[in-house]
Amino acid sequence: MSQCIVETRYGKVQGYQQGPISVWKGIPFARPPLGARRFRAPEPPEPWTGVRQTTAFSPMAPQVAEMGTRMVGAIGAERAVDPRPISEDCLYLNIWSPAADQGKRPVMVYIHGGAFTIGSASDPWYDGTSFAARHNIVVVSLNYRLGLLGFLYLKELAGPTSRYSGNCGLLDQIAALRWVRENIASFGGDPENVTVMGESAGAMSIAALLGMPAARGLFQRAILQSGAAGELPSGSEATRVARALLSKLNVDPGRLEALDELPLEVLLKLQPELGREFGEVRAFSPVIDGETLPQHPLAMLAQGSASDVAVLLGTNRDEWRLFALLSGGAQVDEQLLTRLFGDSAQQVLSQYIAAREDHSPELAWIDLMGDLVFRIPAIRLAEAQVRQGAPVWMYRFDWQSPAFGGVLGAAHAMDIPFVFNTLDVGLSRLFTGTDPRRQALADLMQASWAAFIRSGDPALPGQLDWPRYDLDRRATLIWDEQPSLVEDPRGELRVLWDRLSPAAS
Repeated sequence: MSQCIVETRYGKVQGYQQGPISVWKGIPFARPPLGARRFRAPEPPEPWTGVRQTTAFSPMAPQVAEMGTRMVGAIGAERAVDPRPISEDCLYLNIWSPAADQGKRPVMVYIHGGAFTIGSASDPWYDGTSFAARHNIVVVSLNYRLGLLGFLYLKELAGPTSRYSGNCGLLDQIAALRWVRENIASFGGDPENVTVMGESAGAMSIAALLGMPAARGLFQRAILQSGAAGELPSGSEATRVARALLSKLNVDPGRLEALDELPLEVLLKLQPELGREFGEVRAFSPVIDGETLPQHPLAMLAQGSASDVAVLLGTNRDEWRLFALLSGGAQVDEQLLTRLFGDSAQQVLSQYIAAREDHSPELAWIDLMGDLVFRIPAIRLAEAQVRQGAPVWMYRFDWQSPAFGGVLGAAHAMDIPFVFNTLDVGLSRLFTGTDPRRQALADLMQASWAAFIRSGDPALPGQLDWPRYDLDRRATLIWDEQPSLVEDPRGELRVLWDRLSPAAS
Protein backbone atom coordinates (compact mmCIF):
# COMPACT_ATOMS: atom_id res chain seq x y z
CA MET A 1 0.00 0.00 0.00
CA SER A 2 2.96 2.38 0.64
CA GLN A 3 3.45 2.93 -3.10
CA CYS A 4 -0.07 4.40 -3.19
CA ILE A 5 0.77 7.09 -0.62
CA VAL A 6 1.42 10.31 -2.53
CA GLU A 7 2.35 13.74 -1.22
CA THR A 8 0.28 16.52 -2.78
CA ARG A 9 0.67 20.25 -2.24
CA TYR A 10 -2.02 20.04 0.45
CA GLY A 11 -1.11 16.80 2.22
CA LYS A 12 -0.56 13.06 1.76
CA VAL A 13 -3.23 10.83 0.21
CA GLN A 14 -3.58 7.05 0.44
CA GLY A 15 -4.96 5.23 -2.61
CA TYR A 16 -4.99 1.53 -3.43
CA GLN A 17 -3.56 -0.93 -5.92
CA GLN A 18 -5.97 -2.32 -8.51
CA GLY A 19 -4.17 -4.94 -10.55
CA PRO A 20 -1.46 -3.19 -12.59
CA ILE A 21 -2.59 0.36 -11.74
CA SER A 22 -3.03 2.61 -8.71
CA VAL A 23 -6.27 4.39 -7.92
CA TRP A 24 -7.17 7.36 -5.74
CA LYS A 25 -10.78 8.40 -5.22
CA GLY A 26 -12.21 11.44 -3.50
CA ILE A 27 -9.22 13.82 -3.41
CA PRO A 28 -10.38 17.36 -2.53
CA PHE A 29 -9.42 20.01 -5.09
CA ALA A 30 -11.31 22.87 -3.40
CA ARG A 31 -12.81 23.78 -0.07
CA PRO A 32 -16.39 22.60 0.47
CA PRO A 33 -18.62 25.28 -1.15
CA LEU A 34 -20.79 25.62 1.95
CA GLY A 35 -22.35 28.61 3.72
CA ALA A 36 -20.68 31.82 2.60
CA ARG A 37 -18.86 29.90 -0.19
CA ARG A 38 -22.14 28.87 -1.82
CA PHE A 39 -22.58 30.61 -5.21
CA ARG A 40 -18.95 31.80 -5.08
CA ALA A 41 -15.84 30.79 -6.98
CA PRO A 42 -14.07 27.77 -5.48
CA GLU A 43 -11.17 28.25 -3.06
CA PRO A 44 -8.09 26.01 -2.74
CA PRO A 45 -8.46 23.14 -0.27
CA GLU A 46 -7.30 23.43 3.33
CA PRO A 47 -4.03 21.56 3.91
CA TRP A 48 -4.16 18.56 6.24
CA THR A 49 -1.73 16.62 8.38
CA GLY A 50 -1.24 12.87 8.39
CA VAL A 51 -2.36 10.63 5.53
CA ARG A 52 -5.83 11.15 4.05
CA GLN A 53 -7.65 8.01 2.92
CA THR A 54 -8.75 8.42 -0.71
CA THR A 55 -10.18 5.02 -1.53
CA ALA A 56 -13.88 5.83 -2.08
CA PHE A 57 -15.78 8.21 -4.35
CA SER A 58 -17.09 11.42 -2.81
CA PRO A 59 -20.81 12.22 -2.81
CA MET A 60 -22.30 13.45 -6.07
CA ALA A 61 -23.08 17.12 -6.59
CA PRO A 62 -26.64 17.95 -5.49
CA GLN A 63 -29.14 17.05 -8.20
CA VAL A 64 -32.82 16.32 -8.69
CA ALA A 65 -33.75 12.77 -9.67
CA GLU A 66 -36.92 13.90 -11.48
CA MET A 67 -34.96 16.31 -13.64
CA GLY A 68 -32.26 13.76 -14.32
CA THR A 69 -34.72 11.10 -15.40
CA ARG A 70 -36.40 13.50 -17.78
CA MET A 71 -33.24 15.03 -19.24
CA VAL A 72 -30.92 12.05 -19.59
CA GLY A 73 -33.31 9.24 -18.88
CA ALA A 74 -31.17 6.14 -18.83
CA ILE A 75 -28.66 7.62 -16.40
CA GLY A 76 -31.43 8.92 -14.20
CA ALA A 77 -33.20 5.57 -14.30
CA GLU A 78 -30.04 3.79 -13.16
CA ARG A 79 -29.62 6.25 -10.34
CA ALA A 80 -33.20 5.80 -9.22
CA VAL A 81 -32.52 2.09 -8.78
CA ASP A 82 -29.05 2.54 -7.23
CA PRO A 83 -29.00 5.90 -5.43
CA ARG A 84 -25.71 7.38 -4.34
CA PRO A 85 -25.33 10.12 -1.70
CA ILE A 86 -25.37 13.78 -2.71
CA SER A 87 -23.78 16.67 -0.85
CA GLU A 88 -22.74 20.25 -1.43
CA ASP A 89 -19.36 19.04 -0.21
CA CYS A 90 -18.71 17.46 -3.61
CA LEU A 91 -15.59 19.08 -5.09
CA TYR A 92 -13.35 16.04 -5.34
CA LEU A 93 -11.47 14.28 -8.11
CA ASN A 94 -10.32 10.73 -8.85
CA ILE A 95 -7.12 9.41 -10.42
CA TRP A 96 -6.21 6.19 -12.23
CA SER A 97 -2.47 5.88 -12.92
CA PRO A 98 -0.08 3.14 -14.07
CA ALA A 99 2.28 4.24 -11.26
CA ALA A 100 2.89 7.13 -8.87
CA ASP A 101 6.42 7.72 -10.16
CA GLN A 102 8.17 10.36 -12.25
CA GLY A 103 6.92 8.80 -15.50
CA LYS A 104 5.57 12.07 -16.99
CA ARG A 105 2.75 10.22 -18.75
CA PRO A 106 0.05 11.98 -20.78
CA VAL A 107 -2.91 13.08 -18.67
CA MET A 108 -6.61 12.99 -19.56
CA VAL A 109 -9.03 15.01 -17.42
CA TYR A 110 -12.66 13.97 -17.90
CA ILE A 111 -15.67 16.28 -17.39
CA HIS A 112 -18.97 14.38 -17.16
CA GLY A 113 -22.19 15.31 -18.90
CA GLY A 114 -25.80 15.46 -17.74
CA ALA A 115 -27.40 18.69 -19.02
CA PHE A 116 -25.57 20.67 -16.29
CA THR A 117 -28.09 19.26 -13.80
CA ILE A 118 -27.17 15.61 -13.14
CA GLY A 119 -24.26 13.21 -13.34
CA SER A 120 -21.12 12.40 -11.43
CA ALA A 121 -17.49 11.42 -11.90
CA SER A 122 -18.41 8.18 -10.10
CA ASP A 123 -20.71 6.96 -12.90
CA PRO A 124 -19.31 3.48 -13.67
CA TRP A 125 -18.97 3.94 -17.42
CA TYR A 126 -16.41 6.72 -16.81
CA ASP A 127 -13.99 4.30 -15.14
CA GLY A 128 -10.42 5.19 -16.12
CA THR A 129 -8.93 1.70 -15.67
CA SER A 130 -8.68 0.77 -19.36
CA PHE A 131 -7.01 4.03 -20.43
CA ALA A 132 -4.47 3.68 -17.61
CA ALA A 133 -3.74 -0.04 -17.89
CA ARG A 134 -3.81 -0.43 -21.68
CA HIS A 135 -2.48 2.93 -22.86
CA ASN A 136 -0.20 4.20 -20.08
CA ILE A 137 -2.31 7.32 -19.50
CA VAL A 138 -3.08 9.04 -16.19
CA VAL A 139 -6.84 9.59 -15.99
CA VAL A 140 -8.53 12.20 -13.80
CA SER A 141 -12.29 12.62 -13.35
CA LEU A 142 -13.96 15.36 -11.33
CA ASN A 143 -17.21 16.58 -9.85
CA TYR A 144 -18.44 20.14 -10.34
CA ARG A 145 -21.44 22.04 -9.05
CA LEU A 146 -24.65 21.53 -11.03
CA GLY A 147 -28.01 23.22 -11.51
CA LEU A 148 -28.70 26.29 -9.38
CA LEU A 149 -25.61 25.76 -7.25
CA GLY A 150 -23.41 25.68 -10.31
CA PHE A 151 -24.97 28.31 -12.57
CA LEU A 152 -27.26 30.71 -10.68
CA TYR A 153 -26.16 34.19 -11.79
CA LEU A 154 -26.29 36.76 -8.98
CA LYS A 155 -23.57 39.20 -10.08
CA GLU A 156 -25.86 41.83 -11.62
CA LEU A 157 -28.10 41.86 -8.55
CA ALA A 158 -25.21 41.95 -6.09
CA GLY A 159 -23.05 44.50 -7.90
CA PRO A 160 -19.67 44.34 -9.66
CA THR A 161 -17.63 44.22 -6.43
CA SER A 162 -19.42 41.15 -5.08
CA ARG A 163 -17.80 37.71 -4.93
CA TYR A 164 -20.74 36.02 -6.64
CA SER A 165 -20.23 34.22 -9.94
CA GLY A 166 -22.73 32.72 -12.34
CA ASN A 167 -20.26 30.17 -13.66
CA CYS A 168 -19.33 28.35 -10.48
CA GLY A 169 -19.58 24.97 -12.22
CA LEU A 170 -17.02 26.03 -14.84
CA LEU A 171 -14.78 27.63 -12.23
CA ASP A 172 -14.87 24.32 -10.32
CA GLN A 173 -13.55 22.62 -13.46
CA ILE A 174 -10.77 25.21 -13.76
CA ALA A 175 -9.90 24.71 -10.07
CA ALA A 176 -9.55 20.98 -10.71
CA LEU A 177 -7.34 21.65 -13.74
CA ARG A 178 -5.15 23.92 -11.62
CA TRP A 179 -4.90 21.17 -9.02
CA VAL A 180 -3.82 18.79 -11.77
CA ARG A 181 -1.17 21.22 -12.96
CA GLU A 182 0.21 21.54 -9.43
CA ASN A 183 0.06 17.89 -8.36
CA ILE A 184 -0.24 15.39 -11.19
CA ALA A 185 3.51 14.87 -11.58
CA SER A 186 3.49 13.09 -8.20
CA PHE A 187 0.96 10.62 -9.64
CA GLY A 188 3.09 9.83 -12.70
CA GLY A 189 1.56 12.42 -15.02
CA ASP A 190 2.97 15.22 -17.15
CA PRO A 191 1.40 18.62 -16.30
CA GLU A 192 2.55 19.91 -19.70
CA ASN A 193 0.68 17.18 -21.60
CA VAL A 194 -2.95 17.47 -20.49
CA THR A 195 -6.04 16.68 -22.57
CA VAL A 196 -9.45 17.74 -21.30
CA MET A 197 -12.28 15.49 -22.49
CA GLY A 198 -16.04 15.56 -22.03
CA GLU A 199 -19.36 14.45 -23.46
CA SER A 200 -22.64 16.38 -23.79
CA ALA A 201 -22.64 19.06 -21.05
CA GLY A 202 -19.04 18.06 -20.36
CA ALA A 203 -18.13 18.89 -23.97
CA MET A 204 -20.17 22.10 -23.80
CA SER A 205 -18.18 22.96 -20.69
CA ILE A 206 -14.96 22.45 -22.62
CA ALA A 207 -16.22 24.73 -25.40
CA ALA A 208 -16.67 27.41 -22.74
CA LEU A 209 -13.25 26.67 -21.21
CA LEU A 210 -11.68 27.25 -24.63
CA GLY A 211 -12.95 30.82 -24.38
CA MET A 212 -12.24 31.49 -20.68
CA PRO A 213 -9.07 33.45 -19.88
CA ALA A 214 -8.68 31.64 -16.54
CA ALA A 215 -8.43 28.26 -18.31
CA ARG A 216 -5.72 29.29 -20.76
CA GLY A 217 -2.61 27.13 -20.54
CA LEU A 218 -4.17 24.51 -18.26
CA PHE A 219 -4.56 21.98 -21.12
CA GLN A 220 -2.97 21.42 -24.51
CA ARG A 221 -5.65 19.34 -26.22
CA ALA A 222 -9.43 18.95 -26.06
CA ILE A 223 -11.87 16.18 -26.97
CA LEU A 224 -15.52 17.22 -27.31
CA GLN A 225 -18.06 14.43 -27.76
CA SER A 226 -21.64 15.45 -28.59
CA GLY A 227 -21.37 18.98 -27.31
CA ALA A 228 -19.92 22.32 -28.42
CA ALA A 229 -20.64 26.04 -28.27
CA GLY A 230 -24.39 26.44 -28.67
CA GLU A 231 -26.70 29.18 -27.48
CA LEU A 232 -25.78 30.60 -24.06
CA PRO A 233 -27.65 33.13 -21.93
CA SER A 234 -26.36 36.65 -21.39
CA GLY A 235 -26.00 38.09 -17.92
CA SER A 236 -29.32 39.88 -18.22
CA GLU A 237 -31.09 36.69 -19.32
CA ALA A 238 -29.57 34.73 -16.47
CA THR A 239 -30.55 37.48 -14.04
CA ARG A 240 -34.21 36.84 -14.90
CA VAL A 241 -33.80 33.27 -13.61
CA ALA A 242 -32.22 34.62 -10.42
CA ARG A 243 -35.06 37.11 -9.91
CA ALA A 244 -37.63 34.36 -10.39
CA LEU A 245 -35.90 32.24 -7.76
CA LEU A 246 -35.76 35.11 -5.28
CA SER A 247 -39.45 35.79 -5.85
CA LYS A 248 -40.36 32.16 -5.17
CA LEU A 249 -38.27 32.26 -1.98
CA ASN A 250 -39.53 35.70 -0.89
CA VAL A 251 -35.91 36.86 -0.63
CA ASP A 252 -35.19 40.56 -1.17
CA PRO A 253 -32.56 41.16 -3.91
CA GLY A 254 -30.78 43.40 -1.40
CA ARG A 255 -30.31 40.49 1.01
CA LEU A 256 -28.73 37.85 -1.19
CA GLU A 257 -26.70 36.54 1.73
CA ALA A 258 -29.93 34.90 2.90
CA LEU A 259 -29.41 32.36 0.11
CA ASP A 260 -26.26 31.12 1.81
CA GLU A 261 -28.14 29.63 4.75
CA LEU A 262 -31.18 28.18 2.98
CA PRO A 263 -31.50 24.41 3.37
CA LEU A 264 -30.30 22.58 0.28
CA GLU A 265 -33.67 20.82 -0.01
CA VAL A 266 -35.44 24.16 -0.51
CA LEU A 267 -33.26 25.03 -3.49
CA LEU A 268 -33.51 21.57 -5.04
CA LYS A 269 -37.28 21.60 -4.72
CA LEU A 270 -37.52 24.78 -6.80
CA GLN A 271 -34.99 23.74 -9.44
CA PRO A 272 -37.37 21.65 -11.63
CA GLU A 273 -39.94 24.45 -11.46
CA LEU A 274 -37.41 26.97 -12.77
CA GLY A 275 -36.36 24.47 -15.40
CA ARG A 276 -39.88 24.20 -16.72
CA GLU A 277 -40.35 27.96 -16.63
CA PHE A 278 -37.17 28.95 -18.48
CA GLY A 279 -36.13 25.70 -20.13
CA GLU A 280 -33.74 23.46 -18.28
CA VAL A 281 -30.79 24.01 -20.59
CA ARG A 282 -31.22 27.81 -20.57
CA ALA A 283 -31.84 28.04 -16.82
CA PHE A 284 -28.77 26.03 -15.80
CA SER A 285 -25.94 26.59 -18.26
CA PRO A 286 -22.78 28.67 -18.61
CA VAL A 287 -23.41 32.41 -18.69
CA ILE A 288 -21.74 34.98 -20.93
CA ASP A 289 -21.05 37.26 -18.00
CA GLY A 290 -18.44 39.54 -19.58
CA GLU A 291 -15.94 38.52 -16.93
CA THR A 292 -15.26 34.80 -16.47
CA LEU A 293 -16.64 34.18 -19.98
CA PRO A 294 -16.20 37.57 -21.69
CA GLN A 295 -18.00 36.70 -24.95
CA HIS A 296 -19.59 33.69 -26.63
CA PRO A 297 -16.96 30.92 -26.97
CA LEU A 298 -17.04 31.15 -30.78
CA ALA A 299 -16.26 34.87 -30.60
CA MET A 300 -13.40 34.14 -28.20
CA LEU A 301 -12.07 31.41 -30.49
CA ALA A 302 -12.18 33.83 -33.42
CA GLN A 303 -9.87 36.08 -31.39
CA GLY A 304 -7.40 33.22 -30.90
CA SER A 305 -8.29 32.29 -27.32
CA ALA A 306 -7.35 28.64 -27.97
CA SER A 307 -5.32 28.78 -31.18
CA ASP A 308 -2.67 26.56 -29.59
CA VAL A 309 -5.13 23.83 -28.55
CA ALA A 310 -5.57 20.74 -30.75
CA VAL A 311 -9.21 19.62 -30.91
CA LEU A 312 -10.89 16.28 -31.63
CA LEU A 313 -14.67 16.53 -31.78
CA GLY A 314 -17.77 14.98 -33.25
CA THR A 315 -21.33 13.82 -32.77
CA ASN A 316 -23.48 10.71 -32.97
CA ARG A 317 -25.55 9.99 -36.07
CA ASP A 318 -28.86 9.78 -34.19
CA GLU A 319 -28.28 12.09 -31.20
CA TRP A 320 -31.91 13.15 -30.76
CA ARG A 321 -33.38 9.65 -30.74
CA LEU A 322 -32.68 9.33 -27.02
CA PHE A 323 -34.56 12.53 -26.16
CA ALA A 324 -37.42 11.70 -28.53
CA LEU A 325 -37.77 8.28 -26.93
CA LEU A 326 -37.88 9.78 -23.43
CA SER A 327 -40.51 12.34 -24.44
CA GLY A 328 -42.80 9.73 -25.93
CA GLY A 329 -41.76 9.81 -29.58
CA ALA A 330 -40.68 12.10 -32.38
CA GLN A 331 -43.13 14.76 -33.49
CA VAL A 332 -42.41 17.70 -35.77
CA ASP A 333 -42.55 20.95 -33.78
CA GLU A 334 -43.97 23.33 -36.36
CA GLN A 335 -43.61 26.33 -34.05
CA LEU A 336 -39.90 25.73 -33.46
CA LEU A 337 -39.36 24.99 -37.14
CA THR A 338 -40.86 28.35 -38.09
CA ARG A 339 -38.87 30.19 -35.43
CA LEU A 340 -35.64 28.72 -36.77
CA PHE A 341 -36.23 29.11 -40.48
CA GLY A 342 -39.14 31.50 -40.98
CA ASP A 343 -40.69 31.30 -44.44
CA SER A 344 -38.18 28.61 -45.41
CA ALA A 345 -39.34 26.23 -42.67
CA GLN A 346 -41.19 23.73 -44.85
CA GLN A 347 -38.46 23.78 -47.47
CA VAL A 348 -35.88 22.88 -44.81
CA LEU A 349 -38.01 20.06 -43.41
CA SER A 350 -38.58 18.76 -46.94
CA GLN A 351 -34.83 18.62 -47.54
CA TYR A 352 -34.31 16.68 -44.33
CA ILE A 353 -37.06 14.26 -45.37
CA ALA A 354 -35.54 13.86 -48.85
CA ALA A 355 -32.11 13.17 -47.30
CA ARG A 356 -33.45 10.01 -45.62
CA GLU A 357 -33.94 6.77 -47.55
CA ASP A 358 -37.12 6.05 -45.58
CA HIS A 359 -38.45 9.64 -46.12
CA SER A 360 -39.87 9.59 -42.59
CA PRO A 361 -40.93 13.08 -41.40
CA GLU A 362 -40.57 12.02 -37.75
CA LEU A 363 -37.04 10.68 -38.19
CA ALA A 364 -36.16 13.67 -40.36
CA TRP A 365 -37.19 15.86 -37.43
CA ILE A 366 -34.85 13.85 -35.18
CA ASP A 367 -32.06 14.50 -37.68
CA LEU A 368 -32.84 18.21 -37.74
CA MET A 369 -32.89 18.50 -33.94
CA GLY A 370 -29.64 16.58 -33.70
CA ASP A 371 -28.08 19.03 -36.13
CA LEU A 372 -29.47 22.05 -34.28
CA VAL A 373 -28.27 21.02 -30.83
CA PHE A 374 -25.14 18.99 -31.57
CA ARG A 375 -23.76 18.68 -35.12
CA ILE A 376 -23.91 22.27 -36.37
CA PRO A 377 -22.40 23.70 -33.14
CA ALA A 378 -19.60 21.14 -33.46
CA ILE A 379 -18.94 22.20 -37.06
CA ARG A 380 -18.98 25.88 -36.05
CA LEU A 381 -16.37 25.24 -33.37
CA ALA A 382 -14.24 23.19 -35.75
CA GLU A 383 -14.40 25.94 -38.35
CA ALA A 384 -13.39 28.58 -35.82
CA GLN A 385 -10.35 26.57 -34.75
CA VAL A 386 -9.33 25.75 -38.33
CA ARG A 387 -9.41 29.45 -39.21
CA GLN A 388 -6.97 30.05 -36.36
CA GLY A 389 -4.61 27.40 -37.71
CA ALA A 390 -5.27 24.94 -34.88
CA PRO A 391 -5.22 21.22 -35.69
CA VAL A 392 -8.75 19.74 -35.71
CA TRP A 393 -10.11 16.23 -36.26
CA MET A 394 -13.81 15.52 -36.82
CA TYR A 395 -15.75 12.26 -36.39
CA ARG A 396 -19.29 10.88 -36.48
CA PHE A 397 -20.35 7.84 -34.46
CA ASP A 398 -22.71 5.70 -36.56
CA TRP A 399 -22.77 2.35 -34.72
CA GLN A 400 -26.40 1.23 -34.41
CA SER A 401 -27.39 -0.27 -31.06
CA PRO A 402 -29.64 -3.35 -31.17
CA ALA A 403 -31.01 -2.54 -27.68
CA PHE A 404 -34.72 -1.85 -27.25
CA GLY A 405 -35.41 -3.32 -30.67
CA GLY A 406 -33.01 -0.91 -32.36
CA VAL A 407 -34.99 2.26 -31.61
CA LEU A 408 -31.94 4.09 -30.23
CA GLY A 409 -29.74 3.74 -33.29
CA ALA A 410 -26.55 5.74 -32.73
CA ALA A 411 -28.20 7.85 -30.03
CA HIS A 412 -26.77 10.41 -27.65
CA ALA A 413 -24.25 8.92 -25.18
CA MET A 414 -23.89 5.68 -27.18
CA ASP A 415 -20.21 6.41 -27.77
CA ILE A 416 -19.22 6.69 -24.08
CA PRO A 417 -18.72 2.97 -23.27
CA PHE A 418 -16.76 2.48 -26.50
CA VAL A 419 -14.32 5.29 -25.74
CA PHE A 420 -13.84 4.23 -22.10
CA ASN A 421 -13.96 0.51 -22.96
CA THR A 422 -16.57 -0.01 -20.26
CA LEU A 423 -18.95 -2.12 -22.37
CA ASP A 424 -19.68 -4.56 -19.55
CA VAL A 425 -20.95 -1.95 -17.08
CA GLY A 426 -24.68 -2.33 -16.42
CA LEU A 427 -25.72 0.94 -18.06
CA SER A 428 -23.47 0.20 -21.04
CA ARG A 429 -25.09 -3.19 -21.62
CA LEU A 430 -28.50 -1.52 -21.34
CA PHE A 431 -27.50 0.96 -24.05
CA THR A 432 -25.46 -1.24 -26.37
CA GLY A 433 -26.62 -4.83 -25.85
CA THR A 434 -24.20 -7.70 -25.33
CA ASP A 435 -22.96 -8.66 -28.80
CA PRO A 436 -19.24 -9.52 -28.41
CA ARG A 437 -18.49 -7.84 -31.75
CA ARG A 438 -18.75 -4.51 -29.93
CA GLN A 439 -15.32 -5.04 -28.44
CA ALA A 440 -13.32 -4.56 -31.63
CA LEU A 441 -14.83 -1.11 -32.15
CA ALA A 442 -14.18 -0.16 -28.51
CA ASP A 443 -10.54 -1.26 -28.80
CA LEU A 444 -10.00 0.81 -31.94
CA MET A 445 -11.81 3.92 -30.69
CA GLN A 446 -9.99 3.95 -27.39
CA ALA A 447 -6.64 3.41 -29.12
CA SER A 448 -7.38 6.38 -31.39
CA TRP A 449 -8.41 8.61 -28.49
CA ALA A 450 -5.30 7.50 -26.59
CA ALA A 451 -3.11 8.40 -29.57
CA PHE A 452 -4.60 11.90 -29.60
CA ILE A 453 -4.16 12.25 -25.84
CA ARG A 454 -0.54 11.15 -26.17
CA SER A 455 0.57 13.04 -29.27
CA GLY A 456 -2.24 15.26 -30.56
CA ASP A 457 -3.00 13.05 -33.57
CA PRO A 458 -5.72 10.32 -33.47
CA ALA A 459 -4.55 8.50 -36.61
CA LEU A 460 -3.22 4.95 -36.07
CA PRO A 461 -0.50 4.09 -38.61
CA GLY A 462 -1.40 0.93 -40.49
CA GLN A 463 -4.86 0.81 -38.88
CA LEU A 464 -6.68 4.11 -39.20
CA ASP A 465 -6.16 6.92 -41.71
CA TRP A 466 -7.62 10.10 -40.23
CA PRO A 467 -6.53 13.40 -41.84
CA ARG A 468 -7.07 16.78 -40.23
CA TYR A 469 -10.35 18.61 -40.78
CA ASP A 470 -10.24 21.58 -43.15
CA LEU A 471 -12.82 23.79 -44.82
CA ASP A 472 -12.35 22.22 -48.27
CA ARG A 473 -12.49 18.42 -47.78
CA ARG A 474 -14.10 18.42 -44.30
CA ALA A 475 -12.73 14.89 -43.77
CA THR A 476 -14.80 13.09 -41.13
CA LEU A 477 -14.06 9.68 -39.60
CA ILE A 478 -17.24 7.57 -39.46
CA TRP A 479 -17.08 5.19 -36.49
CA ASP A 480 -18.97 1.96 -37.23
CA GLU A 481 -18.16 -1.76 -37.28
CA GLN A 482 -15.97 -0.88 -40.27
CA PRO A 483 -14.71 2.70 -39.80
CA SER A 484 -14.49 4.81 -42.95
CA LEU A 485 -13.51 8.30 -44.02
CA VAL A 486 -16.13 10.57 -45.60
CA GLU A 487 -15.73 14.10 -46.90
CA ASP A 488 -18.38 16.56 -45.71
CA PRO A 489 -21.06 14.05 -44.68
CA ARG A 490 -24.58 15.43 -45.18
CA GLY A 491 -22.96 18.53 -46.60
CA GLU A 492 -26.15 19.66 -48.33
CA LEU A 493 -27.84 19.90 -44.92
CA ARG A 494 -24.86 21.68 -43.37
CA VAL A 495 -25.13 24.33 -46.10
CA LEU A 496 -28.78 24.94 -45.15
CA TRP A 497 -27.69 26.26 -41.77
CA ASP A 498 -25.05 28.48 -43.36
CA ARG A 499 -27.55 29.96 -45.78
CA LEU A 500 -30.76 30.23 -43.82
CA SER A 501 -29.96 30.36 -40.15
CA PRO A 502 -26.29 30.99 -39.44
CA ALA A 503 -27.01 32.09 -35.87
CA ALA A 504 -29.13 29.06 -34.97
CA SER A 505 -26.11 27.16 -33.72
